[in-house]
Amino acid sequence: MRPEGLRLILASASPRRTELLHRAGLSHEIIVSGADEDVKESDPRLLVEILSARKAAEVRSRISFDEDFAVIGADTVVALDGVILGKPRDGEDARRMLRRLSGRPHHVFTGVTLCGRIGSKDMERTFSEESLVYVAHLDDEEIDSYIAAGESLDKAGAYGIQGMFSRYVTHIEGDYFNIVGLPVSRVYRELKRFCN
Repeated sequence: MRPEGLRLILASASPRRTELLHRAGLSHEIIVSGADEDVKESDPRLLVEILSARKAAEVRSRISFDEDFAVIGADTVVALDGVILGKPRDGEDARRMLRRLSGRPHHVFTGVTLCGRIGSKDMERTFSEESLVYVAHLDDEEIDSYIAAGESLDKAGAYGIQGMFSRYVTHIEGDYFNIVGLPVSRVYRELKRFCN
């Protein structure tokens, strides 16, 4: 079996992750996870792996399909100087984050967990990807304008690289799609392993 023939369930309401999977030709259903996301972990890579595993496991526990399937759980964070920047609480929190990111490189980590069943075999795999993002210097007017555009509040680090913020990104190292929220190529390769 190939990943395209597997019943895929995305444990996320993220429209960006859905769009990435669709563009990669991976049709899927959405079952939003209700997992507890309150985790006290300061290592960003470990944090996203723990959260992706929790999300996937919670959705997996509600599934009783007769056919082969895989649940995709994912979580993304931004980290600067070892400090994790999640989604901002409000506009002022977004402003604080964007001021910190201004003129500096930072890391984006996405953890992914695949779990499900192929034949009579239960499978689970967790991994993470890391990308480095370089941001130009942002003045207060640019920060205020970006926040007013409404893109910052539902995204880790208070920005979305695929939108208006792209004009401030000078360079990236690593997987661009990882920064958007899902390292699609790695997910596809891991799904292929899952299916073999």
